[in-house]
Amino acid sequence: MLATQQFILGADPQGSAVAQALRLGNRHGLIAGATGTGKTVTLQRLIESFSDAGVAVFAADVKGDLCGLGAVGTPQGKVAERIASMPWLAHQPQAYPLTLWDIHGQSGHPLRTTLSEMGPLLLGALMELTDSQQAALYAAFKVADREGLLLLDVKDLKALLAHLKSHPEVLGQDSALFTSQSSQALLRKLAVLEQQGIEAFFGEPALQLEDLLHPAADGRGRIHLLDATRLVHEAPKVYATFLLWLLAELFEQLPERGDADKPILALFFDEAHLLFNDTPKALQERLEQVVRLIRSKGVGVYFVTQSPSDLPDAVLAQLGLRIQHGLRAFTAREQKALRAVADGFRPNPAIDSLATLTELGIGEALVGTLEDKGTPAMVQRVAIAPPQSRIGPLSEAERVALIQQSPLRGRYDKAIDRESAYELLNARAAQAVTQQQAQQPPSKGAGGMASAAGDMLGGLAGQVIKSAVRQAANQLGRQLVRGLLGSLLGGKGR
Repeated sequence: MLATQQFILGADPQGSAVAQALRLGNRHGLIAGATGTGKTVTLQRLIESFSDAGVAVFAADVKGDLCGLGAVGTPQGKVAERIASMPWLAHQPQAYPLTLWDIHGQSGHPLRTTLSEMGPLLLGALMELTDSQQAALYAAFKVADREGLLLLDVKDLKALLAHLKSHPEVLGQDSALFTSQSSQALLRKLAVLEQQGIEAFFGEPALQLEDLLHPAADGRGRIHLLDATRLVHEAPKVYATFLLWLLAELFEQLPERGDADKPILALFFDEAHLLFNDTPKALQERLEQVVRLIRSKGVGVYFVTQSPSDLPDAVLAQLGLRIQHGLRAFTAREQKALRAVADGFRPNPAIDSLATLTELGIGEALVGTLEDKGTPAMVQRVAIAPPQSRIGPLSEAERVALIQQSPLRGRYDKAIDRESAYELLNARAAQAVTQQQAQQPPSKGAGGMASAAGDMLGGLAGQVIKSAVRQAANQLGRQLVRGLLGSLLGGKGR
């Protein structure tokens, strides 16, 4: 493990190292830039730096090439030249301890959570509910909590909604919030999510946060990588909601750490704009609060996106490390956004930030670090140091081998369906039907004929005849019933 008090980002134009203190790694950060400017390589370099320092990492791989972290790098061409220009850089090609995750369970360990853990606020955002529908969902969750009904997967919630529709009295004072229309709307929203494959995301075994924090055998921080190549295109809401859930769970479960020499976990959220697009105001306010406070739990959050304008100002104000790759400005709106990006850095008399933003080459960036006291340092133009792992994706065979060698193999791979709301409500319904049948008076028709025969014969024999004939009527039909009655009555007369 690399013992260091700082992580190196690259070199300034004079060839000196540009770095930031590791203990400030929980002050969050931003990696931004246009497509093709080198954001992914910068992201890979930062992830490696945290892992070398023993810090666990969770990152989303939206393009499929970050998984190269699990293979040894082979520097050549311009990458080798960049390394040679940094003689002070202790560059050692190596693979990193990598655990692969996939919500669909195809290219990594299945990644799940439960509906109860996600809660109605995040679930409502995922389902894109109106205010009235959100209120109905809150009412449903309230009943589930009160009656001890675990909501683990989608079928649990569907069973609960059907139960409430049939038995509105269990809602109590919340009955006005849950109407037949809201129930149908919630079921339709769930059907849409099911078409996106959401049932694979909800269930057990659910992700245990402590599994993210265990270090590798050599002391390096383990890197957990979510394969989001399909997810971010087919179900972007699911992708964003999972990241929001992870952030909220970490905030709720981790203890306060105060000032420490390094974070315990670094989160990297690619396509960060998806976390804030069409997000309900209540959820966005909650997110801003969590980002502000979670650093005291030892968690650093790093957003990766094309432009800082993709993030709310309240979030941008909390980001300490800023790495801005090249931007292009062809319209008046883009030029205005470019000026806003340049103004976001602490000015450096030696650099025209606005002009430099359009001149940066691939693998170069304007970087604003934090000084030792936590105040912003002057912006610098930096050539980003290359990663030590492979730049590019793993082969399918390498990915399979990595999954088979994972320390979490077998822990999450097989789904578990234990007793929850679906099973409990079905059992209640079956019991209610049994009780109702037991309380019903005898039916007419063939059963009535059997009753008449029983009255004629009287006593125990009559009851036996009624039972036998009723069963025969149900199974063999009217003709056979008449034959049996005739035979029995005839026998009685002999």
